[in-house]
Amino acid sequence: MVEIRPFKGLMYNQKKLSKLDDVTSPPYDIISEDMQKKLYEKHPQNFVRLILGKQYSDDSENNNRYSRAKQLYYKWIKEGILIESDKCAIYPYRIEYKTNNEKKTMSGFFTLLKLDPEYKYIKAHERTLSKPKADRLNLMRACNSNFEPIQLLYIDKEDKIKKKIDENIDMPIADVTGYDNFNHKLWKIDDEDIISKIQNEFKKRILFIADGHHRYQTAIDYAKEIKEKTRENDENASFNYRMVVLVNIFDSGLSVFPTHRLIKKLDINVELLLKKLSEYFIIEEKTVNVLENAEDISKKIRTDLKTDNQHKFAIYMKNKFFILTLKNEKVMDKFAKDHSKTWRTLDVSILHKIILEYFMGINLDNIEDHVKYTRIDEEAINFVNEGKYNMSILMNATKIEELKAVAEASEHMPQKSTYFLPKMLSGLVMYKM
Repeated sequence: MVEIRPFKGLMYNQKKLSKLDDVTSPPYDIISEDMQKKLYEKHPQNFVRLILGKQYSDDSENNNRYSRAKQLYYKWIKEGILIESDKCAIYPYRIEYKTNNEKKTMSGFFTLLKLDPEYKYIKAHERTLSKPKADRLNLMRACNSNFEPIQLLYIDKEDKIKKKIDENIDMPIADVTGYDNFNHKLWKIDDEDIISKIQNEFKKRILFIADGHHRYQTAIDYAKEIKEKTRENDENASFNYRMVVLVNIFDSGLSVFPTHRLIKKLDINVELLLKKLSEYFIIEEKTVNVLENAEDISKKIRTDLKTDNQHKFAIYMKNKFFILTLKNEKVMDKFAKDHSKTWRTLDVSILHKIILEYFMGINLDNIEDHVKYTRIDEEAINFVNEGKYNMSILMNATKIEELKAVAEASEHMPQKSTYFLPKMLSGLVMYKM
């Protein structure tokens, strides 16, 4: 059974800040080194100092980004920079944004979600890797808090839950323009009767993790660790819950984008690779004018990748790219016979099983050494042009119905199979256990 509950949210004290916009930040996993620096300079209490503090050459076991986050966090609480709500509540959340010249609004709400270590009611669709989990676990150990929410999807065709929430909100308690220029609004509902009705709506539902697979598994690992240390077996203990944002899977404001692969592997013989790939793919070579910028090139690639039912990929190298179209998806029966048909016919599965694993030798054991990710087409091109990567592989987006089917079958796509927009703004609400 899915169990949600209200909580006393910890928030920035707006009476002590001239502008909330100055202290909120992007989610930790999309903050670049340059962005981290700008956020540090933006305000001395910017949230980046908690979720992704700077690292220094003389860092030690006792003095590092996690210990500094803890020190700052409790200092801000003591000084009243962060204040806790007086009553348990859920926090309705809306993000107004523009993508591809279309205005959209995504609606959801912050709440606590009881952990499901067996993934019976909370379904994951992506594999998790060790490095991101270790990083978030260290931060949770230090601060004993959830600083950022995980985004999960629920199925509500009639949109009953959102309608119930909309009937009970008026003026937002926070109205922020984020780093992304999206408008983020937050409300608070602390009426016990309304919360109880919303809780009852979730008891028989299944949830799907959209964004935050590593953080969800980290929460499970942390709860297990605390139980072993303290012998605390109370199922309602605070560490058995995780702060999340719940969104209807049918929400018209939810967008899914592809995540492109950046490849760094010096021993790849491109000519030989393409020759081998031609066994399974139709390959079209496209030249690029040296005067064309990344935006123009990405438009060409995006046009060539458009398809209704084919599996297409673009391998970009300096001054040229190759469009790969899978000849016959039944070939995946050979490479992934232990997976369902839905999984075998995903673009991301075909990419990882055939192109990366079979022909490039990049598998689960070494993928963190050779593959990085970007959602931005132009970055996938510029990083190769700058010599940071050997090549990039651009692809089409995974569909929400594919995500749902894979999760329901208790299967996992490769990491970074989906990129949901809009991203949650960090620093609006925190959960202190």
